[in-house]
Amino acid sequence: MPSLAFALIAVLAGAAVPFQGGANAALGRALGHPLWATLASLAVSALCILPVLVLLRAPLPVPGGLAGQPKWIWIGGVAGAIYVTAAILLMPKLGAASFMIAVIAGQVVAALVIDWTGGVGLAARPVDPLRLAGTALVLLGAIVVQWPALSR
Repeated sequence: MPSLAFALIAVLAGAAVPFQGGANAALGRALGHPLWATLASLAVSALCILPVLVLLRAPLPVPGGLAGQPKWIWIGGVAGAIYVTAAILLMPKLGAASFMIAVIAGQVVAALVIDWTGGVGLAARPVDPLRLAGTALVLLGAIVVQWPALSR
């Protein structure tokens, strides 16, 4: 069942994210500024991808393929820089669980809007009561995880 395998890979990828945030926060302290840690982290990401591109013999990109494309296709890099910097700044203040549940809540709400509108080039998908209920549960979970900090 390929979709189960894909879901498990996504879970493993998601499990790496809190480690990324914590490590990048320590990197920011070591480098003296969170933005240097953001740059260093993204540079290490690029250095990890380059050998894979060579190993797979991926063809060089065709700059002409960018002609006529919408400007929003570049938002992924902006979103990555925002996320990495937010993790560096906020994870030490909120803790890993509180930061991650807040991030997940934001991701689920934004993903629901993207599905509903067919944003960023994806096919529109209906938003039904079950999907709304699932989103509400995630938001409730974010509040429950944050509750100790909110009640101080």
